[in-house]
Amino acid sequence: MTRRTTALSAAVALAASLALTGCSSPSGGGKPDLQVSGAFMPQPVMDMAGGFLTIANDGDTADKLTSVTSPLSDDVTMHETKNQAMRQVTSFDIPANGRLSLSRGGNHLMFMELKQKPKQGEKVSIELHFEKSDPIKVDLPVEAANHNPQQH
Repeated sequence: MTRRTTALSAAVALAASLALTGCSSPSGGGKPDLQVSGAFMPQPVMDMAGGFLTIANDGDTADKLTSVTSPLSDDVTMHETKNQAMRQVTSFDIPANGRLSLSRGGNHLMFMELKQKPKQGEKVSIELHFEKSDPIKVDLPVEAANHNPQQH
């Protein structure tokens, strides 16, 4: 009877330790901690526009930007630029303790078939959607068509 009790106690201890291990996340239990900065949209000259911003992740868990919505367009897409070629992607990685930069000549947002053409000085509302984090609402200031903060 003692052997059975010892085996049962060991099984309960093992099950408890597995349950506790299952509660902790491999990344240390942290969450993404996202902040958006440097957002802008150059004033569109056609019925499409680009959007640029930086998302900093001060958390110890990576996240992904999975989509962007806006009242300005029903078709907002994400594009990466590699070797001077642009292609649409379904998400952008935001590394833990890192950043995602969407900038002119690089990765960016595209607003297709604009419902109106915003003018310099106005703001365009967008909502960023993520794999893990709650959505973030951002107002993109509309800048001059040739605005490029990297040149300043």
